[in-house]
Amino acid sequence: MLDLIAHNLAPIMFVTVMAMLLIGYPVAFTLAAGGMYFFVVGVELSHISPEIRLFWPLAQANMNRVFDIMRNDTLLAIPFFTFMGLILERSRMAEDLLDTIGQLFGTLRGGLAFAVVVVGALLAATTGVVAASVIAMGLISLPIMMRYNYHPGLAAGTIAASGTLAQIIPPSLVLIVMADQLGRSVGDMYVGAFFPALIIVGMYCAYIFAITLIKPEWVPALPPEARPLGDGGRSLYVIIGLAVALFFVCDYFVFDDLRYETRVVWSALVATMIPYAFALLNRSMNLGYLSKMAEQVVIVLIPPLALIFLVLGTIFLGIATPTEGGAMGATGALIMSLMKGRLDRKTLLQALDSTAKLATFVMFILIGARVFALTFYGISGDRWVEELLLALPGGEVGFLITVSIVVFILGCFLDFFEIAFIMVPLLAPVAEKLGIDLIWFGVLLGFNLQASFLTPPFGFALFYLRSVAPIKAWYDKTTDRMIEPISTRAIYTGTLPFIVIQIVMLGILIAFPGLVTHYKTEPVIMNQGDINEEINNIGGGGFGLPGSGLSLDGGLSLPGSPSLGEPGNGMPAMPSFGEQPAPADQGAAPAPGGLPAPGGATGLPNFD
Repeated sequence: MLDLIAHNLAPIMFVTVMAMLLIGYPVAFTLAAGGMYFFVVGVELSHISPEIRLFWPLAQANMNRVFDIMRNDTLLAIPFFTFMGLILERSRMAEDLLDTIGQLFGTLRGGLAFAVVVVGALLAATTGVVAASVIAMGLISLPIMMRYNYHPGLAAGTIAASGTLAQIIPPSLVLIVMADQLGRSVGDMYVGAFFPALIIVGMYCAYIFAITLIKPEWVPALPPEARPLGDGGRSLYVIIGLAVALFFVCDYFVFDDLRYETRVVWSALVATMIPYAFALLNRSMNLGYLSKMAEQVVIVLIPPLALIFLVLGTIFLGIATPTEGGAMGATGALIMSLMKGRLDRKTLLQALDSTAKLATFVMFILIGARVFALTFYGISGDRWVEELLLALPGGEVGFLITVSIVVFILGCFLDFFEIAFIMVPLLAPVAEKLGIDLIWFGVLLGFNLQASFLTPPFGFALFYLRSVAPIKAWYDKTTDRMIEPISTRAIYTGTLPFIVIQIVMLGILIAFPGLVTHYKTEPVIMNQGDINEEINNIGGGGFGLPGSGLSLDGGLSLPGSPSLGEPGNGMPAMPSFGEQPAPADQGAAPAPGGLPAPGGATGLPNFD
């Protein structure tokens, strides 16, 4: 019996921990406790199975792995972007955007549904939080859509699906965590996800447009009395044309002597700030040069668009790292809230409190995942997973389809943080061995998790919408009538077409990987200062050269220190468990894998 357990300890450990998670035990403590319990079991059974490579001194490595997490600068982007999103949510930016864009599209059939998709994309690019997007749009736009006789299922499905765009549109927290766990650049992950994110937004709009042709009574246009701003008119087109012209004039003539990245930033700044200042002047002095619609569109849309460019534009252009972009975004969100007079002490404290809770939640899960990974690798769990997945029929395509199905199912029960910290480090080595680009793989998983957020009966977005959708008939003063509530069945059925769109999008990504891997073709632009800095780094031993004592990421690489993963790489690397040490008369030489022979002993068995 013990022999059977020892040879199958890896699947036993994996199934046990996953079962505890699905039952509902706290994730961080389940992972850590499971890792430590099976570490003890593994040490006791190590003499039975050569596949178990655990011994008591290895437990000390957990401390190094925890400090590696704390040294990981990439993870700082999570609290920055979370804080930015919470500040923008509490400054009622979603309300302003939905009101303005809803009236802008109000003359079209399905105009409110189009507005929800567009605002969902804008909120995703600024807040990056699914719950905030779904709840905000559910509270604001769902009553308006029901007031003007939109189909309940279509209205609920559009709001839930648009809210989940925060899963995949940069600066998504999902993409940050994916990049960290896959050991890839967050900037590359953002660039790779950009075109697929635009395509999925276009597919949502195409579906709504098809509904306007097939079932026009489901998506009526807004009546004139519901559009107090009127039509945009000629002035809206004029000011948009002015902004575009200003950008090209500045780009080609005013800032033509600057570097490309700097020229784009300054040109975009001038092209947005001048129309924005003119719209504010027109409103404050009642000049009448702009229509009410044009004035409102400029004043409401330019600040969030400028914030998106400040964050994503600087990252895409290589000016800022994602962590620096997140810091600038948080600062920009505070400035926007102050300008609107919507930032007070209570709002700031609530945002800080929620950010601290989420950051702590993520860090504890990651620490638990590191403890779990150390034991799992020590009992050859990585080899078990690798052999299992490499044996799948269909090669690369079979692997991608199987992983997509598994992640999709797990996404119905587990949060994306849990899936990213447990599953991704196990899947990444197999994907790399099959020759799959890890950025492409990460974007695929992101879209997969987005679909799982919509899937009945456990989709998180459905729960968020259900919490704010009316459950009883309510009286609407504007139309002077009772409006029926939104049933749970309407929410579930309304999301089904969007789930089909998500599945189609996954198929498109698998068939056309170039939609993601185009990030490789982006030219690397370096000025002389960057080149000099790289040369100085090489000369100073910054790349772990002999005698420097330092690794590239700043972690100590002294002789005999454990080799247990790179500090800057979130993917838990497989620990090196040591080899046969030198004979006693030559001293206790450190094991090549990093762990010194305990107490200078020479009789350590060969755990490889």
